[in-house]
Amino acid sequence: MTNSFDSFQKRRLRSSYASVIISIAIVLFMIGVLGLILLKSTKVANHFKEEVVMSLYLNDEISEAQIETFREELLKKPYTKEIYFISKDEAAKTYSRDIGEDYLQFLGTNPLKNGIDLYLKADFVTPEKMQELQQEFQKNAFIFDVSYHKPLVEQLTKNIQRISFWLLIISGFFAVISIILINSSIRLSIYSKRFNIKTMQMVGATKRFIRRPFIWQSMQLGFVGAFIALIGLAFVVYYVDEYIPSLELLKDYFSLLYLALGILVSAFIITWVSTYFATQRFLNLQTNELYY
Repeated sequence: MTNSFDSFQKRRLRSSYASVIISIAIVLFMIGVLGLILLKSTKVANHFKEEVVMSLYLNDEISEAQIETFREELLKKPYTKEIYFISKDEAAKTYSRDIGEDYLQFLGTNPLKNGIDLYLKADFVTPEKMQELQQEFQKNAFIFDVSYHKPLVEQLTKNIQRISFWLLIISGFFAVISIILINSSIRLSIYSKRFNIKTMQMVGATKRFIRRPFIWQSMQLGFVGAFIALIGLAFVVYYVDEYIPSLELLKDYFSLLYLALGILVSAFIITWVSTYFATQRFLNLQTNELYY
């Protein structure tokens, strides 16, 4: 009879540990995926920003040497990511191909200008900074006109700000949910040992002495759950990198390292805090309150 009861208790204990590990793993996996999105949202936003082009149309009077000097100066600017020179002849060929006929035969001359397509670094792709750059370029004697898609820049900036705001809200929500779920699982695990806690307390054990093995055990379960979460996250990173290679997830070692450390630290903090307050609650209960 005793052996059957002991076996039942061991199965119950293993089941309790398994539920704690699974809860921790699922929650930390969700936190990891969200953290991955947050880390990469900046890269994705920068990718779209750096696709915006500012076209600089040059005066006909400037020489090829002056154009080359101007290009070299642009490359040294802190806002420049890439530049491409487009001659008026190349622009005419492209335009003729787009409209399906050679319009130069009708006009006799090429009205287009030599131009430079300037791609800015992401930090400079905002309505305010691009407006400042446009005003600066318009003062340059080499430049005939400056053009860029203002509505696109404004809409892109608003959308990125809106998405960043909601990502922060969702991150906070998941953080609270994760703490509640892990805390509940640990409390249920400790609840089954509440009589042992009270017995140890009655024979003179200090609260710190009683609490220590529970905290250590919960932290071990937390790290097992974190390890499982990291394995799941590794599969996600691998498959996302396969289907969206432009994100370069597997090459971004520092972000992945920070993410892994964040999950491990989260497991440590959440399990430690949850176990501390769970054991504290049962330590403060009276003996007759243990049955409720």
